[in-house]
Amino acid sequence: MTEHIVSFSQVTKRYPGKLALNNISFQLPRGRIIALVGPNGSGKSTILKLIAGLVRPSQGSVTVCGKKAGRRIAGEVAYLSELDALYPFFTVEETIKFNAGLFADFDHQKAQEILRFMQLEPDNKVRHLSKGNRGRLKILLALSRRAPLLLLDEPLAGLDPLVRDSIIKSMISYLDLREQTVLMSTHEVSEVEPALDLVISLGNGQIKGMEEVEKIREQYGCSLVDWMKETLAK
Repeated sequence: MTEHIVSFSQVTKRYPGKLALNNISFQLPRGRIIALVGPNGSGKSTILKLIAGLVRPSQGSVTVCGKKAGRRIAGEVAYLSELDALYPFFTVEETIKFNAGLFADFDHQKAQEILRFMQLEPDNKVRHLSKGNRGRLKILLALSRRAPLLLLDEPLAGLDPLVRDSIIKSMISYLDLREQTVLMSTHEVSEVEPALDLVISLGNGQIKGMEEVEKIREQYGCSLVDWMKETLAK
């Protein structure tokens, strides 16, 4: 088993008319909860898609669990997209069963526990769910995987601020950090800060900072939001 679960080596990603990532290199340790923070268009979602094997780098290499990132690493990665990719004609329970059939590492018992915690009705059609409840269902599907790496693209988007705290706590309680690593992109920086171990600040397709959250608080004496603003101002 490699020491680092993800490794980027001189990665550049270009889309037509846009440079999304510009020659970035970093490694992510196992068993941590890590956040990608930065403004829209900074490259957060592109990093997640590269790790998930959904897009390929224009230059450089991306490895996950010691393997080259690509479509064949789907068993190593659980990916929660910011986009709503749920089938509207399924019920909540049918959605869970469908995903259980797709992924050998899907833990149906854990899914049922999270279902109760999220207070989702199993017989409700996805098309009738509110945006917030669709967000809860997507989180349930990701957390029910036993994949070594969970990629969460804006997992709190669309959720009521009053329930975000409980959702974050559920994310922590249903993870097995002895076996799993979480990498999330988020704009809700202050809300996820208590759960984080490591943070990466991105701006204009480049890494502006990468630091342990505990060090930011104790040695730098500032909040994660203040640290992010400082790194992006450089």
